[in-house]
Amino acid sequence: MSPDTAHPPAVALDALLRGLDTGDGPFAPARVAKLDREEAFPDAACQALEAFGLGAHYVPTRHGGRLAHYPELVALWRTVARRDLTAAIGHGKTFLGGACTWVGGTPEQAVALGKDVARGARVSWGLTERHHGSDLLAGELSATRTADGWRLNGEKWLINNATRGHLMSVLARTEPMGGPRGFSVFLVDKRQLPAGAFRCLPKERTHGIRGADISGIVFTNADVPATALVGKPGGGIELVLKALQLTRTVAVAMSLGAADHALRLTVDFAKAHQLYERRLVDLPRARRPLGEAATQLLLAEAVSTVGSRALHALTPEAGLTSALTKAFVPTAINDMISQLADLMGARSFLTDVYAHGMFQKVERDHRIIAIFDGSTLVNRNAVINQFPVLVRAFRQERRDAEGLATATTLSAPLPEADLSRLGLVSTAGCSVVQGLPAAVVRLQALVESGALPKGVAYLARALARATDAVHQRMAAQPPAPRDVPPEAFHLAEHYEACFAGAACVHLWLNHANRAPEGPLWRDALWLEACLVRVLSRLSPEDPPGDTGVFDRLADVVVDTTGVFSLLADARTEGAS
Repeated sequence: MSPDTAHPPAVALDALLRGLDTGDGPFAPARVAKLDREEAFPDAACQALEAFGLGAHYVPTRHGGRLAHYPELVALWRTVARRDLTAAIGHGKTFLGGACTWVGGTPEQAVALGKDVARGARVSWGLTERHHGSDLLAGELSATRTADGWRLNGEKWLINNATRGHLMSVLARTEPMGGPRGFSVFLVDKRQLPAGAFRCLPKERTHGIRGADISGIVFTNADVPATALVGKPGGGIELVLKALQLTRTVAVAMSLGAADHALRLTVDFAKAHQLYERRLVDLPRARRPLGEAATQLLLAEAVSTVGSRALHALTPEAGLTSALTKAFVPTAINDMISQLADLMGARSFLTDVYAHGMFQKVERDHRIIAIFDGSTLVNRNAVINQFPVLVRAFRQERRDAEGLATATTLSAPLPEADLSRLGLVSTAGCSVVQGLPAAVVRLQALVESGALPKGVAYLARALARATDAVHQRMAAQPPAPRDVPPEAFHLAEHYEACFAGAACVHLWLNHANRAPEGPLWRDALWLEACLVRVLSRLSPEDPPGDTGVFDRLADVVVDTTGVFSLLADARTEGAS
């Protein structure tokens, strides 16, 4: 599998893992399958990632690490996840655990944590509780003031690396009555706590990522110093919600890696399997599903690319773009994997017949991505809460033109992400969607100059009309902070599709003039396929466009020997 050449660290990591995913290497399919059956943590794989220095890429450069650009972290995680999601999630949790400190910690806290992480410290994130799930305002774990710090009491449960982690960012109730200002975040160093101050709960058995440390922790009169407080007292909920904007955006890298793995397994199977004295891949009824699945991956990659670049270029809008990205990508990849499973047939769920049962493992493992750091419904609810702002901003065609151009131009240098500009909601709406009408005008001009097929511009105009209709329905949706009606969630899903389609249009416009060599970019092939797919979601009864584009895309999938990727195909050396 070839790496994404736009990100040199991912290239280096891919080169390392190529030597470890064969024979008895820690990423070899047979070994990965054995650990999964035994529900054993992938220690050797995580040690290899640590030896590479992956932990340093979880620490922003301003705090002494190597995390300069979030798209780079996406590429790194994707590289690991396309081999084993359990290892990617088990190691990557440290970034999630440190996110609150990167967003709201003091420089001293951030630098100290950065050094610890670079030395191999594992950090977990203690948010959820047994009886409250994602309802953070119902959390019962308490922190009370002492003469020289805070005392923690209570339980956190279903926490990745709760047992294996050295530190934990803990959301605790600091006001008895709770409320939005009644919680705070503490960075707790388990290594500094005396015996009896905490106990780890048993690992829970899970359907997917069976080897991961999904456990919990109970604090009993655990005294932590005043310096353990991250941010201001009472600012915990706001801090967590801002940190989630980072973690939700980059976590979709796990979905991209899973999709890479599932697609490659299926293509290889379809090339080798004989049916009716022909290769399965040569049968039209098998070939089209490959093209449709590949389109789902390209859509997910486009959204992930724009979402991660938006953390730098459209930072104040991240409260919206992160929710859209996290809601759209895992859902699209779940659909893709299900479609590929139909093509694989029995081999999609057998463990010992094809490729060491890797397909059924990736299918099981991937389901968790849509759940952690806020489920799909939680993220869609965050979008619903911003409907009024989105409607007003769209009607005014308001957008940050410079930020939008940077977020959607693959070769544009990215500024350092200024996390102080993160907000709980996007008061400016969504520049990606609000910039769609102007982008469609640019596409039409390319058609008139002969640089773009007419059919693509027709699809883009159809997307613009559908997007306008979605906003009209959003405007008619009455506010409902509680008991949100199902229709509102359907609207949020449609808005995600509009965002995905608009992201594709902007990406193509801002890169196509660089004369890319790859077959995906010629004649706007990937853009046409993605627009047909998006419009089929927005207008399922009468989707416009030629579905034969999926057959043409399947030809590219079958001929691709490395990673099937927009970025790999774009050959954007020097891109951020």
